[in-house]
Amino acid sequence: MSTPVQASAGQQPAESAGRRAIWLAIAALAMTFMLPLAGLVMALFALVAGLRALPLLRGAGRPTGAAVGGITVSSIALVLSALATGMQLYLMNEYSAYQECMKGATTVSSQGECFAQFREAAQRKLPPDVLELLGAMQT
Repeated sequence: MSTPVQASAGQQPAESAGRRAIWLAIAALAMTFMLPLAGLVMALFALVAGLRALPLLRGAGRPTGAAVGGITVSSIALVLSALATGMQLYLMNEYSAYQECMKGATTVSSQGECFAQFREAAQRKLPPDVLELLGAMQT
């Protein structure tokens, strides 16, 4: 017969589950803007943590706000990181050409020319309404 696992003093599993969900969701949102693929994975972990925290909190009679907040924020991060990852994969060739161009760009004007070439390549590949949505078009 095994003994049940006891939580550390002052820290109940249900209470920490809600906080864990919201902190993972915030980390996922931050990672989405730095490394979208890592943000996608982190958002999945946060979503699972939030979904697992809900029954624990309800069973303990505790407020579920942190878990619901974690689920909401992680869902937003999941959508944003999926879109950003998809965009990176779709524009992979154009971005690789931009990086190669930047390797040889030694002046500010040549760096600007590399960006202009990248923007033109992206404009050829993406519909105009997507470019406007992304704010990539400069008038």
